[in-house]
Amino acid sequence: MSDKRKEPPADGPAGSLVVKRQKPDSNNSLALTPSTGQAGAVIRTVQRVSDLQAPIMLLSGHQVYFTLDFPEVPRDGQLLLTLSNQVLWNAYGECNNYMNMKGHAGAVLEIQWSRDGRNIFSASTDKTVGVWDVEIGERVKKLKGHAGFINSVSAARRGNELITSGGDDSAIHVWDPRVKGAVKTFKDKFPVLAVSFSQDGGLVFGGGIDNQIKAWDMRKEEVVYSLQGHLDTVTGLRLSPDGDYLLSNAMDNTVRIWDVKPFAPMGTRLLKILEGAPHGFEKNLLRPCWSPDGDFVAAGSGDRSVVVWDVPKGKIAYKLPGHKGCVNEVDWTGNIVASASNDKTIFVGELNLDEVK
Repeated sequence: MSDKRKEPPADGPAGSLVVKRQKPDSNNSLALTPSTGQAGAVIRTVQRVSDLQAPIMLLSGHQVYFTLDFPEVPRDGQLLLTLSNQVLWNAYGECNNYMNMKGHAGAVLEIQWSRDGRNIFSASTDKTVGVWDVEIGERVKKLKGHAGFINSVSAARRGNELITSGGDDSAIHVWDPRVKGAVKTFKDKFPVLAVSFSQDGGLVFGGGIDNQIKAWDMRKEEVVYSLQGHLDTVTGLRLSPDGDYLLSNAMDNTVRIWDVKPFAPMGTRLLKILEGAPHGFEKNLLRPCWSPDGDFVAAGSGDRSVVVWDVPKGKIAYKLPGHKGCVNEVDWTGNIVASASNDKTIFVGELNLDEVK
């Protein structure tokens, strides 16, 4: 089910003037500006920056949404969005359900598209990693090996498309879907809540309840360095589009940016600390994201908002309201941002970043 954000009524507060939206083929839409005088309101033209049917679309369902993900490129002109209940939505048009895939026996805590957009990888509380074929809508691989809930999954960007997963059993597994069983296993002392590959796939980053982010070397099979600075549990990791920086979210109510270039000097890897997105009392696994150009980052918040920061300035560029529950994950493609929440809704909206640059 989809719905557009409703416009204010004509007789609303401050005498808001209702303006009919222009035809869908127009690149502009008209914004509402409260009128405070007899001369009426000043109408501001807003430049549309996406192919969404409306600047903000609302998708609603029947369960809490823990995770969502956009593919790197649209498929056949369709921008697909996959959610934690393994439902594919088309973000364009009426935001119709594209496909419903079933198979996990527990909640899906994180998902990621493959590089070619043909598969989806999922981490579940049923202790398995799923590999899904989006053409037929079925699970084609069921990867077993974890002894506890699997909290996170990530795919390599280069070479063979390996998958890594981290779980409550304090293990990080690396999988090759072409073979049975994990090809590598890194054993930590504490539960792992977030994982990510480095740009070349030579390192696996893992963060958890010890407040650290460890870099595991695939060849040496040991920790080569740790990123220390968070004061509470690390819940989300995202590599920047160019692979030089790592974004982390933690329950200390900070989002941090780290330099993970191969020869960056130790002690100077922490570059920025971003504040404004508290976790709240629910302590969910909040996952941040990068903008496609790497100039902005975004994260959900326990205060029911989506916070967008300007990375070079280190300041909040947007604080987006609308949700009625904790926002668990945010993803970004082009000028479109999507957010998944405990309130059983997903907002898909466009951002004109030229306004804040």
